[in-house]
Amino acid sequence: MNAVWIVDDDQSIRWVLEKALAREGFAVRAFGTAAECLAALDDDAPQVLVSDIRMPGASGIDLLQKFRARRPGTPVIIMTAYSDLESAVSAFQGGAFEYLPKPFDLPAAIELIRRAVEESEREASVEEHAEGGLDMLGQAPAMQEVFRAIGRLSQSNVTVLITGESGTGKELVARALHEHSPRAKAAFVALNTAAIPRDLLESELFGHERGAFTGAQQMRRGRFEQAEGGTLFLDEIGDMPAELQTRLLRVLSDGQFYRVGGHQPMKANVRVIAATHQNLEERVRQGLFREDLFHRLNVIRLRLPPLRERGEDIPLLVRHFMQKSARELGGEPKRLSAEAMRVLQAFAWPGNVRQLENACHWLTVMAPGQVIDAKDLPPEIREAVGVAVLEAAPRVVPASAAQDELAEPAPSLATHVAASGSPRGASAGGSVGTSLGTPVGTPVGTPVGTPVGAQSWSKLLEREVSAQLAAQPAAAREDMHSDLMDRLAREFEGTVIRTALRHTRGRRIDAAVRLGIGRNTITRKIQELRLEDDEAA
Repeated sequence: MNAVWIVDDDQSIRWVLEKALAREGFAVRAFGTAAECLAALDDDAPQVLVSDIRMPGASGIDLLQKFRARRPGTPVIIMTAYSDLESAVSAFQGGAFEYLPKPFDLPAAIELIRRAVEESEREASVEEHAEGGLDMLGQAPAMQEVFRAIGRLSQSNVTVLITGESGTGKELVARALHEHSPRAKAAFVALNTAAIPRDLLESELFGHERGAFTGAQQMRRGRFEQAEGGTLFLDEIGDMPAELQTRLLRVLSDGQFYRVGGHQPMKANVRVIAATHQNLEERVRQGLFREDLFHRLNVIRLRLPPLRERGEDIPLLVRHFMQKSARELGGEPKRLSAEAMRVLQAFAWPGNVRQLENACHWLTVMAPGQVIDAKDLPPEIREAVGVAVLEAAPRVVPASAAQDELAEPAPSLATHVAASGSPRGASAGGSVGTSLGTPVGTPVGTPVGTPVGAQSWSKLLEREVSAQLAAQPAAAREDMHSDLMDRLAREFEGTVIRTALRHTRGRRIDAAVRLGIGRNTITRKIQELRLEDDEAA
């Protein structure tokens, strides 16, 4: 059960909020002073704290600072009857989730607390993944395949070849394979073969004896010896020089090697994990990589998907990286608006997860506010997404043509839904426009798949409402018994949620993240709109 703590010296405020939250299924504790709340924090902790700003003894701002120091990830809502600038600034500078002026609308306050609880659950999920997953986060099907592969290889010592674009996290996967293997207690040694000059790479891998070459003043252990009993990760294996490919092949086949300048064979009890962003088959055909070495390395192959193939993971990764950057800089993690998150999901991310992490660090430093909007994103991301949208945009319909279209009779909303078969047959693109059965801006009566015109989906909705109002019986208007607003709202919400669930293959949490709402909210909406049957179907 979700725990909400209320701190207010006004007993009536505590009573009203406590009763209202209890009806919504929240576990509530109420305190009259900040001191009582801090004392209770020694034994328990809430998911959300709601505090008045002016109280006898310690103020709400003092409580906010002390509470955030002990529970940095817990949302705090500040209430006050003094709606002045100083109070608002102090609250947000202290890291408050939201600022609630009194007197407040009770349903709005409950909804705000609900959002704070959902935010708390999301943050806890990110932290849980970060603690137990070596920064490997992902709900996309492609990443789930990677996780399953790591699990299947957990008790194996077999050689693994990891492929994927730069920045996809190949070393993280290699570390995970090591940490979940029988060799976990031994060393994990990583070497980027492209970063070492070819004259020194042999010594780096196999070590050297004293006097083996000019400058070898003493014996040196190579990476194979350092990784004895553990795992050796060879990154960018495709760039390894040909002469060293031969020596590596010998080690993999014989299980022994010689130091540079040495005559005594050394045993190599090492698991080798290699990685590359290149097409090794093509390099084999070009004569740049030994075919026999390729087959030695290619026992088990793991492909890491680029970030553009796992767009549903971007919100999860963004929250993780924003928290990480905030901890490194000693500040509060910033949040992204729904529009900003949509822009990030539309970006191609040529640098993959590494580029996303850098962007989050940039936003933590450079974004002016606590909530990051689309206009605050790095210019290269805004420009790239803007160019993509412009290039995909259809021709503009002349104004005269648009006026002619508006003069046509307005078909019903159901007609447009039926154009794609049903609400379930609408495009899975996830946009509101497609949830009506036609692409965004498609002129009325235009078949699905036709280039988008100048009209927007809102104009289509406007015409539908006009038609419904015109067809409304006079008795309903006079007696105020119309349910038009409720019906349209339910149809709109149902279509959007159905489309999002279809787009995410029924994953509610993922759909909620894509829509910018909480998991509790989408569950409640599904129940209210009776969409469970749609999910089952």
